[in-house]
Amino acid sequence: MNLNWINCLILILALLFIGCKSCSHSGRKSLNNRKEVNNSQSQNCTLTQGQYYSIKKEVDGDTFWLDDGCDGAKIRFIGMDAPESRNMFKIKEEPYGKESTKYLHQLIVNQKVRVEFDVQKKDRYNRILAYCFLQDGTFLNDIMVKSGYALVDTHPPNIKYQDLFIKSQKYARQNNLGIWQIVK
Repeated sequence: MNLNWINCLILILALLFIGCKSCSHSGRKSLNNRKEVNNSQSQNCTLTQGQYYSIKKEVDGDTFWLDDGCDGAKIRFIGMDAPESRNMFKIKEEPYGKESTKYLHQLIVNQKVRVEFDVQKKDRYNRILAYCFLQDGTFLNDIMVKSGYALVDTHPPNIKYQDLFIKSQKYARQNNLGIWQIVK
């Protein structure tokens, strides 16, 4: 009886080994095919200045995703910071966060965006840092500040439009726009 049980175990292991070998081979082949597809896509997945891109997804008042023809490109506005619109990890929702997100949504819904880079192209979170413009010329970074839905937040060496943003924030503050309604 022990010999019969051992023979059954050997047979089961042999079948598993043969089955796993063919599964892993086809799995490798499938994985290699996926790598080839990803590699061919990644060659065309860099954002180009001057080209317009569709909006893929909005995150909040200073971050959104562009459709780059691949997985998407996460864009973070340069020179400004919008209030947080939701609680996430250690970050807490801030006043005017939802309003800021809604305002940006109204600006970019069904629009295409052109990106312009400064000295640094990515931040420490691997987001693409950009100045963003609509096809009608609207400068999104600036309009968010000028409307009071974001604050100036420049970090050298990315200071190309710093003076403009400071003037826009002064305008929003003097006119009690957006968050400046509650800041006295």
